Amino acid sequence: MAFPKTGNMAPAFSLPDQDGSTVKLSQFKGKQNVVLYFYPRAMTPGCTVQACGIRDSKKALAKLDTVVLGVSPDPVAKLGKFIEKQQLNFTLLSDEDHAVTEKYGAWDLKKFMGREFMGVLRTTFIIGKDGRLKHVMAKVNTKTHHDDVIALVKDLGL
Repeated sequence: MAFPKTGNMAPAFSLPDQDGSTVKLSQFKGKQNVVLYFYPRAMTPGCTVQACGIRDSKKALAKLDTVVLGVSPDPVAKLGKFIEKQQLNFTLLSDEDHAVTEKYGAWDLKKFMGREFMGVLRTTFIIGKDGRLKHVMAKVNTKTHHDDVIALVKDLGL
């Protein structure tokens, strides 16, 4: 899978959030930058570390006029439990059929413990207020993701 090209308009999407409400990328255009991050599964160790880092960085991201949206193939009910258990303060989106994940090139062949399977590649996309894709983070460190995102948004001058 190929990622969308930096500088192009970010692929549009409409997905249910943890409460079942529909969230569209277009609702942020002209208002806020969007950090769209794809993660494999809620309530797993790496995904929890990554999500908690973002939770703890909400004020810093807000100062940069940036909202975070996490996307996984988990059902809406599981996302609600993840938010409640970890006291997350940002939106999680359910992409059960992984159509949006595929649009962004974050669904591909993975290898784990000798087996191969299709799954989510931990990837982050930074989208400017103009709706254009500004940066793709293909290699994500779950422990430093939040700091890396903040540094990138600042470096990009968004």
